[in-house]
Amino acid sequence: MKRRAYLRSLAAAGTVGAAGCLRTAGSQQTTTSEEPRFRIETVTMELEVPWGVGVAPDGDLLVTERPGRIQRVARESDRKEQVADLTDAVAARGEGGLLGFALHPDDPDLAYTYQTYDGEDGLANRVVRHRVSEDFARESVVLDGIPASTVHDGGRIAFGPEGSLFVTTGDAGRGSRAQDRDSLAGKVLRLTPDGEPHPDNPFGNAAFTYGHRNPQGLAWREGTLYATEHGPSSGDEINVLRAGNNYGWPDVTGPSDGDRFTDPIAAYTPTIAPGSAAFYEGPVEDWRGDFFFGTLAGTHLHRVRIDDRNEVVEQERLLDGKYGRLRTVFTGPDDHLYVTTSNRDGRGTPAPQDDRILRIQPV
Repeated sequence: MKRRAYLRSLAAAGTVGAAGCLRTAGSQQTTTSEEPRFRIETVTMELEVPWGVGVAPDGDLLVTERPGRIQRVARESDRKEQVADLTDAVAARGEGGLLGFALHPDDPDLAYTYQTYDGEDGLANRVVRHRVSEDFARESVVLDGIPASTVHDGGRIAFGPEGSLFVTTGDAGRGSRAQDRDSLAGKVLRLTPDGEPHPDNPFGNAAFTYGHRNPQGLAWREGTLYATEHGPSSGDEINVLRAGNNYGWPDVTGPSDGDRFTDPIAAYTPTIAPGSAAFYEGPVEDWRGDFFFGTLAGTHLHRVRIDDRNEVVEQERLLDGKYGRLRTVFTGPDDHLYVTTSNRDGRGTPAPQDDRILRIQPV
């Protein structure tokens, strides 16, 4: 959908800001809810920049902390136990470190992590496979050589419904890499579980889509892949990802008039820094089918209703300013919605006992 049609659709839904992008702060169309439709429970506290989360078969949460640790958080209590210390293998500098986490859908003893590390030529990112039952001993590096920096490292990994491994990578501070289809930077990658490029990829390499600045959220609805992405000072995005499409960075942010680029279905100016993505099918009836992500600069949980034509028809800010920076939203045991805080990442103001994992349940 190009810019003119995009703006018409948003105007019909009552969601266009003055600059032609979706606004959050001050917008009459994006609401801030104070209705008591849910309650917040603290699952656990005193984490340090929780980033990636997986749900173990027993319902426990496996959580990466950016400095290089993995914690197991018990389902039935707030008890947590450090199950791996990877700090010697990880370079936790700037936005890099131990980031994304995913469990193999057919073998939950295999876990995958996204790591920033010190390579021979400086910082680099990689995807590593581990054995959970062996205290996350490294089984193999499945993908290496992803450009890294202290900013824009991407880092979200997730298995798609067909079993492929998807990986988001940032431009590592050099926007031109995002348009270079031979570079691993500024992309969403699609791999086999062994780290090989998926045979159906459009360019004969690992790239699934390109032209990304710093995507950090992945979620599927009925086989369609959606992603959230950080803009610079404008143009955070929600994108529908199609194999081979170009999402514009660094030439454009937000919608454009050019046929070369795929427009987002939503863009946010000023930026709110979306840090994740999840579709909800849990017990809060009003939210079923809606798209959620945590916001770092925006310090709220964002809810988006997307119709069958992939047009945004409703938005809402939840927990606005109540818990500081929010990063990873995910569906956990019993289909409840969970979100992690990120107040100890150097850009927030930690409260006592931050960071924490919060669970959202109906009243």
